[in-house]
Amino acid sequence: MSNIISKRKFIQLMGAGLVALSLTACGNGDKNTDQSSQEKMEQQDTNKETAAERTLTDAMGNEVVIPANPERVLASYLEDNLVALGIKPVAQWSVKDGASIQGYLQGDLKGIPTIPHDLPFEAVQELSPDLIIMDSASMVEGGKYEQYSKIAPTYVIGTEVNNDWRDELLRVGEVFGKEEEAKKVLENYEAKAAEAKKEIEDKVGNPSVAAIWLVGGKFFVVSENLSSGAVMYEDLGLKVPEVVKEISASGESNWNAISLEKLVELDADHLFLINSDAASGSASLSDALWKSVPAVKAGNVYEFSPDESWLYTGAIANEQMIDNILKSIVK
Repeated sequence: MSNIISKRKFIQLMGAGLVALSLTACGNGDKNTDQSSQEKMEQQDTNKETAAERTLTDAMGNEVVIPANPERVLASYLEDNLVALGIKPVAQWSVKDGASIQGYLQGDLKGIPTIPHDLPFEAVQELSPDLIIMDSASMVEGGKYEQYSKIAPTYVIGTEVNNDWRDELLRVGEVFGKEEEAKKVLENYEAKAAEAKKEIEDKVGNPSVAAIWLVGGKFFVVSENLSSGAVMYEDLGLKVPEVVKEISASGESNWNAISLEKLVELDADHLFLINSDAASGSASLSDALWKSVPAVKAGNVYEFSPDESWLYTGAIANEQMIDNILKSIVK
């Protein structure tokens, strides 16, 4: 980029020199020369803006013209990546008219309006975005891509429902020309995870853990290799309970249903409980079967609200999980 800027400055200086020569030679041609010079400068400014636009090929093979300086970015459910790179979206992901949002990001997204998670065309249009970034191909199936791309350039990050968050971050960094910043975020995360893993090993060995979500009176257990499961079992190297392995083998979601009867078999030393039923009394936690779960009987249950990052993924979410795991099990 510095080489390009230097070349442009050189061209501008050459242009100024030619104008001076023309003024000396032509005398009465001052007005026409000034107009010509002004037109050239305006054309150079236009060329700069055009050159700053980039055409990238997204995960679906679409060639997308990325604006030079996008200011109204809509990247629903990719806000973790945006915040990590210092970018504020024009709206943020939500469920049930904003009743559910990514609470752990609100320090950076406070005051940003919400948009329904399924991105209705009318709601998107009202926001007048100049760039739309989609998390996965499933969000633009059935002709939706064509509709969104009529509103603004639309870039699809991945083809999977659950894309690797590291790859997502790097791709978002590429879209904004922030590749180096994205790599630095990843480097910082890997260093933090490695340090936490060593601290756990040094102080408590290698305990087995599981994350359980209570919502609407029902329990769900996190998958072995998705969401907070990937942080606990892959990044921190904590032991995977057999029940988690069993349910993950047949489940397809980040969080899969687990009965109280099955919870009693959960062979985890520590449980992280994300309680979305706290406001309604958490009646399920009074059940005799819940009280007979090994980690519950041992007093090794650590409760968190859904405003924490356990239900999400990304550099910021995962770092918060690591902090909470350390606070819970490292005495």
